[in-house]
Amino acid sequence: MTDKMEEIPTQKDNKNYRPNVAAIVLSAKYPEKCEVFIASRTDVENAWQFPQGGIDEGENPKEALYRELEEEIGTSHIEIIAEYPEWVSYEFPPAIAEKMKPYDGQIQKYYLVKLKHGAKINIDTHHTPEFSEYKFVPTENIYDYITFFKRTVYKQVLKYFRKEGYI
Repeated sequence: MTDKMEEIPTQKDNKNYRPNVAAIVLSAKYPEKCEVFIASRTDVENAWQFPQGGIDEGENPKEALYRELEEEIGTSHIEIIAEYPEWVSYEFPPAIAEKMKPYDGQIQKYYLVKLKHGAKINIDTHHTPEFSEYKFVPTENIYDYITFFKRTVYKQVLKYFRKEGYI
């Protein structure tokens, strides 16, 4: 598990990566029903994704996870089921890279989490919300929605959690 003393990587293959956490959020119906939360970004058309966000200075990944979930989906009322054992990275496509300078992409710590019973999702948590809509979908349907540049990472992480028997 990650702790405060773990060094968060920001460089890889001469690229500059923004440290980030991402959450695969299972519905409160898990394990009886395995469906995951995805949301459509407000700033990129047809870009569905898992909740994710940057790790602030002095913050460890778990602290960032709880903060980001509260900010993006209006709740941190979750139970951590598992953590992906490595940091994974992806590069931004050119249109997004221009907005995200000086970063070439993101390096992420992934968590598999379950909403606790009674948790209420509210994507309208900011003056400018990050998401316009959300849904819970079976894991096999995720790729019908997920934006192209995140698919490789999503496949890698979901394959691991599937192999480990979590999903």
